[in-house]
Amino acid sequence: MNLSAAEDESEKEIHIPAEIDWEMLDKSKFFFLGAALFSGVSATLYPIVVLKTRQQVAQSQVSCIKTGFGMVRLEGFRALYRGFGTSLMGTIPARALYMGALEVTKSNVGTATVGLGFTEATAATTANAVAGLSAALAAQLVWTPIDVVSQRLMVQGAGNASTTCKYSNGIDAFRKIITSDGLRGLYRGFGISILTYAPSNAVWWASYSVAQRMVWGGVGCYFSKKHQDGVNVDSNNTLKPDSKTVMAVQGVSAAMAGGVSALITMPLDTIKTRMQVLDGEENGRRGPTIGQTVRNLVREGGWMACYRGLGPRWASMSMSATTMITTYEFLKRLSTKNQEVLQ
Repeated sequence: MNLSAAEDESEKEIHIPAEIDWEMLDKSKFFFLGAALFSGVSATLYPIVVLKTRQQVAQSQVSCIKTGFGMVRLEGFRALYRGFGTSLMGTIPARALYMGALEVTKSNVGTATVGLGFTEATAATTANAVAGLSAALAAQLVWTPIDVVSQRLMVQGAGNASTTCKYSNGIDAFRKIITSDGLRGLYRGFGISILTYAPSNAVWWASYSVAQRMVWGGVGCYFSKKHQDGVNVDSNNTLKPDSKTVMAVQGVSAAMAGGVSALITMPLDTIKTRMQVLDGEENGRRGPTIGQTVRNLVREGGWMACYRGLGPRWASMSMSATTMITTYEFLKRLSTKNQEVLQ
């Protein structure tokens, strides 16, 4: 689906490259290149995720900068990448499920909503929201156990982390969790994960669709009033932005959507992280319930304790959204069967 064009008094239009749907992709190239590209992005952003997790399980408010310097001073630089190997192993299949579910759902829902008579803008927003929801549900089947193990490793060494088990690596953590809690231990917080990531993805993709239209509208008006280098005007009086402009608009739109999503879902993410990391000493092997987790947080720092780690999570989601969406759109263009459709 094409984004709507922005027009000014001179009736100039801004041409946006066509949306690449699932049927246009070379699937093997899409998944292979995707695994490589997203692994690199995950490695770059991983320290921010570690800092966010440390702040969420801390029993008192500590700034992000102080947490980071304290970790490096006491545990070494490698502490910022603790659990990364485990996380990377889960990222590849989880991303494959996520991208597959996202593209299939977006293509089918988009076609169905247009067929029902909805406008292109409404169809695009709806398709993006439903696709984000289904992608999150599919990915969590793989990602929740990986998340549990990697987060246990992330907080290991933190003086105030309420976890008693010590793990030598991801395999050791996996084995000890299975031994003590069974398969249920690996899926601790699965329900709250769904409640966190499913609406978060739906909000993000819907916000991204709306933000992109808003930004393109502003870009169209700006380019129509000013003659800018890198913007071509064809015989039909249509402005054609270059690839750098397209990537910039996608990045800004993604950052806006990431910030909105982070703010809305932060309390749920804090509760989820607490449930997955803490050993549940107060309730035997069952682990803490949602109610117990919320009560502990409120007792420690009031309702604002649910927003511990908001700074790193906001930065992580905004930066991740910007890099992920530009990488994702670049990946789709690399994986397109017929490159002529990109013109």
